[in-house]
Amino acid sequence: MKKTEVAGNAVYSVAKIVAIILAVMFIYRLGTMAYSYGERLFGEPPMTTGPGIDIVITIDASDTVKDVAEKVVDAGLARDVTLFTIQEKLLGTKQGIQPGTYTLNTSQTPEEIIQAMSALPAGEEDTQE
Repeated sequence: MKKTEVAGNAVYSVAKIVAIILAVMFIYRLGTMAYSYGERLFGEPPMTTGPGIDIVITIDASDTVKDVAEKVVDAGLARDVTLFTIQEKLLGTKQGIQPGTYTLNTSQTPEEIIQAMSALPAGEEDTQE
């Protein structure tokens, strides 16, 4: 009876240690992924360095932020639709992305692209307070 009790306690102890190690590994991996994503979110580099390539994108009034993100990614101006969408929300531009035709460059960061597409057309003033 005592041997089975000792064996049972040993197995239980080993199982607890393994569970703790797995939990620590999971938390570490999750933390590194979150850090990496956060780093990209706030410091995503442009697609190219140097002069880059000009690309024309047309945004329709009916386009959602996700539609715009898909156009930007498909054009080769950003890497990730979800990341671009979150970046647009975090920038919190007052008027949001405006419809129009934009000449953007692959050397622009996603933040610069969002700011360019959020600017009011020349001659219009922002009257919303």
